[in-house]
Order: sequence, then structure tokens, then C-alpha cells
Amino acid sequence: MNKPYYNFSNSGIALFNEDLQLAAKIAVQEALKVKSGEQVLVISNPQHDAALISMAIYDAALEAGGRPLLIFQPYKSQMDFAEDGVIAAFGALPEVVISISAGKLGKDKKGIASPYKFEDKSYDHIFHLRQYGEKNCRAFWSPSVTIESFSRTVPIDYPLLKSRCARIGAILDEAAAVYVKAPAGTDIKIGLAGRKAKYDDGDFSTAGSGGNLPAGETFISPENGTAEGIIVFDGSISLNDKDTLIKSPIKCVVKKGFVDEISGGREAFELRDTITLAERNACQFEAEGRILAGLGDIYAKNASNIGELGIGLNPAARISGNMLEDEKAFHTCHFAIGQNYDEDAPSLIHLDGLVKNPTITAIMPDGSEHIIEHDGILVE
Repeated sequence: MNKPYYNFSNSGIALFNEDLQLAAKIAVQEALKVKSGEQVLVISNPQHDAALISMAIYDAALEAGGRPLLIFQPYKSQMDFAEDGVIAAFGALPEVVISISAGKLGKDKKGIASPYKFEDKSYDHIFHLRQYGEKNCRAFWSPSVTIESFSRTVPIDYPLLKSRCARIGAILDEAAAVYVKAPAGTDIKIGLAGRKAKYDDGDFSTAGSGGNLPAGETFISPENGTAEGIIVFDGSISLNDKDTLIKSPIKCVVKKGFVDEISGGREAFELRDTITLAERNACQFEAEGRILAGLGDIYAKNASNIGELGIGLNPAARISGNMLEDEKAFHTCHFAIGQNYDEDAPSLIHLDGLVKNPTITAIMPDGSEHIIEHDGILVE
């Protein structure tokens, strides 16, 4: 006797338009390549767009033969903790993990209080341990995603995107440093010694791989302590509990890898507030035993660290005040303040900020230069 087949669409609980169904199918079948029998953990919030996208993903995973589990938790900001049940779900060792959130996935209480160890690295979230350390899951995550954006920016030419990501990544891997200038006033150099680029190219088909959907960037963590110069954010910025378009450019003076001064309008004030909150919370969390003793000062210091340089490569993306999409837009790069991706600069925050129309020049070990982007135009 055949089992009844239930999904959100057939049950009438959710009604999906064709564009969303197509994007969900591409995410499951092309980006993740979900196989029959695989456990697919989907984590979301009961917020309209996030909930509907997660339900469409659930249905697409069922159609692919997967075994999806959908968990809803309350909204989480940059510094909130994930629900215990969400963290516990990773103990089932799902092969595929998908976070479709109105905000963030949420931090791991246990991991921050006592970081997980794998080989020679520490991880403050079980998700990072499973994906980057043990490499027993693959994933994508879409913070603050909307139906319109997901439907428009997921169906793109992935072979072309993968080629562009790899080509730029190869340049950054070889470079000793990179120099970024932009019309609004950005003028900064960062060291890259010992760093390797990472790709968000939409190919999340192998264990240990993952990124955003929408996809579309090559990014790298600066060598700690090397960023020197000025960053002027003039596109959009991530803050503790929101992303926002920048009306008055934010000028950040960077010294020895850290933001030393911030000036500008309202958004600059909010950025300072978020960094200060992260510094204060780090010390408070240590006092409460939520951060391992001795790490509070490190988390606090890295709240102003320059943790990432990323280059936007999704031709369907546009700047709208939603960082998930904004940072993938052509003619932009972004710097992140806070935690990096090499697990050696932990912080409670990772705040992406957009710079428009940059000229990005890789400086090679022999002193020669390789222009990656000129006035926002990708050099191909």
C-alpha cells in the first residue's frame, strides 16, 4: 500500500507561484544536488517570506527523494542564540542543512562557552564544526531573504558564475596583498599572506561546501592586522538587527587591521552602536560563562576587526538594502567588520558593508599588479 504523499502545496497550507517553485527546485536539485534518502534539515522563522520559501524548499526536497525536516524558531539577530532544539537537530548528522531566516540562524550557546575542537581548529558553532571541520554536511543559508529576491536571483547561469569565482579566487590566492579604491573615498590595502579565497558560486554539491543563495561572490579573509587605510561604505550596511541602505556615507579609518574611527550620519552612529554592543556583550558573556574564560577580550577586540573582502558577481542582484542580495551585486565589493572566515578572529558580529564602483588591484609577490575590477567593471 502506497503511503499518502503530503507536502505544503498539495495540502493547501501554502500557495507558491511558479517563480518561487522554480527557484526552490534549482536550489535543491542544482545547487545542493539532494539525493534520495538524504536528511535535509531546514531551519526557518514563522515570518511570511522566510516561511513560504522554506516550505517551497521542503517540497522540492521531498520531490528529489530527500527526507526533509522543517524547524521554525523565533527571529534571531546578530547576537541572539539559536533555540536548543535547533542546535540539537545537528546531532542527527543531516547531510544537507538549509537556513532560510528572517534574521540569522542564531549562535550556539555550548559552542561559544566551550568551542568544539577538530584537528587543529576551534569552532564556536556546531554548524561550522559539521561543515568546515568534519565536512559531513553541505549547506546554504539565506538570511533576511525575500520571495522576490530569491525567485529573481537564484535562476542564473551557474557555470559562468563558477568560472568567474574561480578565476578571481586564483588571483587572490597568489596575491600578497590587495588594494581597493573607490569614488566615495575608499583607499585601503590589505595583506593576504597565508590566506585562500572562498567561493560562493552556487555549487554546494559536495560535503563541506556551502554558501548563500542567492550566490555570487568570491571572498577572502585579510591577513590579521594588515588592513590599513580608509573604507567609505556607500551602498548598504548590516547592523545588529537589520540591513539598511546608506543615505550618508560611512567613513571608517582602519589601522593595523581594526576600525579606529567612524564618521558620517545616522548609519555611522548605528554602526558604532552595534560594535559597542558586541564589545560589551563579549565581556558580559564571559562573565556569565557563555564565552570560554579568557576569550571575552578577544571577542570584544575583534568586534572592530576587518574580517572579509568580497567581490559581487551575480548579474541578477541589485542593491536594495538586503545584504544577502546586495553583496552579490555587480559593480560592488564589500568589507565585513567583525569575525572572519578563517576561524582565527572570533567575534559576536560580522557586519557587511558595501562599496560601490571599486577598483580592485591584486599586488603579486614580485610587486606586479593584476587589476580585478576597474571602476566597478569586472576585467575579463
